[in-house]
Amino acid sequence: MGLFNDYESSGVGISKNAPKKKGIRLFFDIFWRKAWQLAGINFLYFLFFMPLFLVISVLQYVHNAGAATILSGLLIITFLITVGPATAGMVKVLRCYLIEKHTFVIRDFFKGFKDNFKRASLVGFVDCLVIVSAFAAIAVYPALAAQTGSVMLYIPMIITYSFVIVVIMMNYYIYLMMVATTLSFKNLIKNSFALVFIAMKRNIITSLFILLILLTLLPFLLFAWPMLIMLLPLYPSAFIAFVVCFRSYPIIQKYVINPYYESIGQINPELTGFEEEVEEIETVFEDMGGKERPIEKRKKGKGKRIS
Repeated sequence: MGLFNDYESSGVGISKNAPKKKGIRLFFDIFWRKAWQLAGINFLYFLFFMPLFLVISVLQYVHNAGAATILSGLLIITFLITVGPATAGMVKVLRCYLIEKHTFVIRDFFKGFKDNFKRASLVGFVDCLVIVSAFAAIAVYPALAAQTGSVMLYIPMIITYSFVIVVIMMNYYIYLMMVATTLSFKNLIKNSFALVFIAMKRNIITSLFILLILLTLLPFLLFAWPMLIMLLPLYPSAFIAFVVCFRSYPIIQKYVINPYYESIGQINPELTGFEEEVEEIETVFEDMGGKERPIEKRKKGKGKRIS
């Protein structure tokens, strides 16, 4: 993002002993450095939602009912199978950004897709089933309650939505643990379920952030939906995932990753910035980051040119 940057002058550099950024400062530091990459990740992820858009086209333009049903079914099955692995691929890249690990977006996205295909497909399928159940609950139970006059029918709706909320919050952790650890699928489920309640306050705040991001799309949905269609390939999937990863990964480090390294008597390498311990025999060069004098832009003037 250096289109308008001045490359003829420089600042004082960055000291290797400079204090590390934390919290909101760290969030925006990573975000601004990776903004274009986040848009690219969002576009990659959006491609896996294309089957759903194609279903709409099939139902609209394929007039043979049998053919439309078969094509729509195949497209929906394709989406159900691939959306989970695509999420794992996106999360793998975002985790690398958080721990300052070098990554190639396309390569690591599809590596995360491939390495976690089976487990992520199952998680993605369950997520889709839960979302459908949520929409069905809000459509069915209030109608039945109004028809029968029994408010008791709202109780199963409340239970359903409580389950939906827990599953959504489990997603804050399960994909991150999937790409960051070698835990079995059973332990992924168990740990993500436990972290929902261990970090409930943090999870609620994360959910409010996500809701705020989604609300930014509401004006486009109501008044400029063609612009929304153009916006979706670049926003908001990767940004939402980045917020979730930024908020949730420290919890995974604290309760899952760090205890493992402590149990084997080691320090989590993610906490040391992947630095190798090197014995210093003789200091030949001194790091001058933060000490240099800024290079001033050379004044333009007449003079001899060397050809």
